[in-house]
Amino acid sequence: MAALAGCNRLRERAKPEMVYVVAKQTYLRDRVAAVSNRVALVTNGEPLEVVEHGRRFLRTKTSKGEVGWIEDHMVIDQATYDQFAALQQQHAHDPVVATATLRDDLYLHVKPGRETDRFYLLPENQKLQLLIRASVPKPEPPPGFLTAPRPAATGNEKPPAGKAAPAGEPAVPMEDWWLVRDSRGQVGWLLSRRMDVDVPDEIAGYSEGQKIVGAYVLTKVNDPGSSLPEKLVPEYVSVTNAYKDGLPYDFDQVRVFTWNVKKHRYETAYRHRIIEGYLPLTISQSKTAQGQPVPVFSIMVATSDAVKVDPLTGAARPLHTQTLSYQLEGGMVKRVTPAGPAGSAPIAAKPKPVKAHPRPHHGKGKGGGG
Repeated sequence: MAALAGCNRLRERAKPEMVYVVAKQTYLRDRVAAVSNRVALVTNGEPLEVVEHGRRFLRTKTSKGEVGWIEDHMVIDQATYDQFAALQQQHAHDPVVATATLRDDLYLHVKPGRETDRFYLLPENQKLQLLIRASVPKPEPPPGFLTAPRPAATGNEKPPAGKAAPAGEPAVPMEDWWLVRDSRGQVGWLLSRRMDVDVPDEIAGYSEGQKIVGAYVLTKVNDPGSSLPEKLVPEYVSVTNAYKDGLPYDFDQVRVFTWNVKKHRYETAYRHRIIEGYLPLTISQSKTAQGQPVPVFSIMVATSDAVKVDPLTGAARPLHTQTLSYQLEGGMVKRVTPAGPAGSAPIAAKPKPVKAHPRPHHGKGKGGGG
């Protein structure tokens, strides 16, 4: 038994130390000196076995047996790599709340925040699946960085006109991050302002100064006069929010766009304003009393001001919620959620059905306007 235990300890000690390349690409060098020779080209994500430790360099070996030195800030250790692997496993089956496109090359972070560990480098125009939104304090500008001074308050300022924003706006400057999954299944956090949420061109012009958080196809209608190849025009439900980071809710407005077959344009069939809504929005199917299939969409809204914030990520979730479901039938949106218990009303004005009204459009088969 003692001999067996000794063998096991020997195997554990024999397990090689591994590091993983963070840089987009770099070369291993044959020595640490001002003048050295390139040994091998290594790229982001590549595993390297550690052969020797230096002061700021590591002597490593590639999977092909090439040995050379690399700066230690260009790699992450096994513990950090394991955090990314655990993140990927934990969120492998999370529902996708929206999709987005990356504007330029950007690293995935293990947690929200610019100073957190990073690893995978995603290329420009990478398609991403958005999973969870979180907010963290915005970093202070570096010392010596000048910001534009704000005018002194006189006490006579009038509040801006328009609808009142729901409660819970951040007291300090914040920035939003998204937990994303790429085409290879890699998971990590990205700064939200470095990506663009995918929005159908047909309804992009209807945002009315709001940020479209997500847009989802409810159904498709046949329009022989449409310019689409199959003459099937999608009808959408969208959720929007203010252009402001750090809000404790994902969206504050829901809007349904239906297609007017006679006039070949989109119209607003339903709108619900000033709510505290949370993703994901779900789409399902139901049947009318006559047995006809109809689309149903459901949203989750807060029913109290109580919000729980994850201390590790900054993701905010309401403590008390209600799911509201709506059915699209014959161009009309109907509430199908049964009434909840007393005190469970969403934090919002009660939704009122709105008449379908057209927007300016450009060309047949496609909505437009602003």
